[in-house]
Amino acid sequence: MVIIAYSCRSKQVDPSLPNILFIPVDDLRPDLGCYGNTTILSPNIDRLAADGVTFTRTYCQQSVCNPSRASLLTGLRPDSIQVWDLYTSFRDVVPDVLTLPQYFKQNGYTTIGLGKTFHNNIPDTLSWTRKPHIEGYPFDPDAVYLNEENLKIQEAKKQKLIAAGKNRIDQLGHWYIKANAIEIADADDDTYFDGAQTTLTIHILNDLVKQKEPFFLSVGYYRPHLPFNAPKKYWDLYDRASLPLAQNQFPPEGSPDFAIHGDQELRSYDDCHDLPWPTEEPWDETRQRELIHGYYASVSYIDAQVGRLLDELDRLGIRENTIVVLWGDHGWKLGEHNGWCKMTNYEIDTRVPMIFSGYGVEAKDRHSSALTEFVDIYPTLCEMTGYAIPDHLQGTSLVPLLSDPDKSWKKAAFSQFLLGRFGPPETRKHERMGYAIRTDRYRYVEWYSWDKESKTRGDLLSGELFDHESDPDENLNLINETSYEQTIAALSRQLNLGWKYALPKD
Repeated sequence: MVIIAYSCRSKQVDPSLPNILFIPVDDLRPDLGCYGNTTILSPNIDRLAADGVTFTRTYCQQSVCNPSRASLLTGLRPDSIQVWDLYTSFRDVVPDVLTLPQYFKQNGYTTIGLGKTFHNNIPDTLSWTRKPHIEGYPFDPDAVYLNEENLKIQEAKKQKLIAAGKNRIDQLGHWYIKANAIEIADADDDTYFDGAQTTLTIHILNDLVKQKEPFFLSVGYYRPHLPFNAPKKYWDLYDRASLPLAQNQFPPEGSPDFAIHGDQELRSYDDCHDLPWPTEEPWDETRQRELIHGYYASVSYIDAQVGRLLDELDRLGIRENTIVVLWGDHGWKLGEHNGWCKMTNYEIDTRVPMIFSGYGVEAKDRHSSALTEFVDIYPTLCEMTGYAIPDHLQGTSLVPLLSDPDKSWKKAAFSQFLLGRFGPPETRKHERMGYAIRTDRYRYVEWYSWDKESKTRGDLLSGELFDHESDPDENLNLINETSYEQTIAALSRQLNLGWKYALPKD
């Protein structure tokens, strides 16, 4: 089904309309001070949260970059745009769909996308008035290294590829080659891409305040995505020996083995080829702490960049007229369920940070535990700016929660994951689609066989049920417990009716 959305551009743009600063952060899980983590240092994101509402139970629609971002930015669920992997462009399925930034562009906003907003290799040029890039950095600046060891690894791999007649040259002519999963470089913030793009953003903000039109400015940060490369000063913020380890380093009891096997990215780095699969014995504690340290340092590095943006909004006098939305595209496992990455239907991977701050957010320094979803962001920003909410959107405007965070809200949030295009070889023999529903108390998942050609689900293979009242870490699958039979039947009906059941309560 092709969904077409139209919008009429305003003949004259009201200069008093609020600006929008959009801050996607790659692989950021809700481990921040404002989410109750007392170890991680995130003072600037916490400052942002103090000027708005922190949503503590927001869920992405699929826990991998491209599907999550495509769903959020089109306001449509993964099955509607048929984007379930890292390679499919939603434009191939719904070519005329109006994206979130494109909607504001058509209504007279200047829309600028820096860094990673859409998936990095599917940037969607229709959405932007312009999409600047920083000279000297690769098209995909994940694998930017500074230390000699990593540079030697990259060069050796490059020469091997050349000798084999292969190339991994990106759209800007750079070689894209991974080395180690971490790097501690005694370098300035701007030596890595995220710092450099923050400096560029500050220059752009100074130009934008001179124009009459409002702006939609997205600054998509790459860290804390792998590799965990961050300036040394952010590593120095933490004592590695005191960093907490995951307490549930084992797959959920009673769940099918394939359900936890979505991740493989980390083991593609040179220093992580020995990473165990989730069904094997946990990784050596030294290696665990090293990776956790790298993730925390990367988060603090990005937090500092967010602080620079907030400071510039204040200096320019536009903070009060700017909506700021910060979100992480999915969760990330740091040893939970003996996993290290994303790509499952579990809470640890589908629960995400989302903060609305600034203009139009009446509640300040508040938390909302309402069940919310990424597809809600698009209609929320439409309502906050006074524009009509397009009929095709599948989310719900969160505006009532921005003044009353405790308001009764959705009955459920929905996620899904297509397994078989990621993970160990045995999980790639057959594709399976898992559909998940998260209610106030339960997470329920149904796994189906999947026909790749027809893009349809087949037989029900297995299920998972977790009771968050007694098991918030989802360690025990209750699917075969007879005392839960009625609960399972009710959740199955609700799940298969889909997103219609995710509407606000009366």
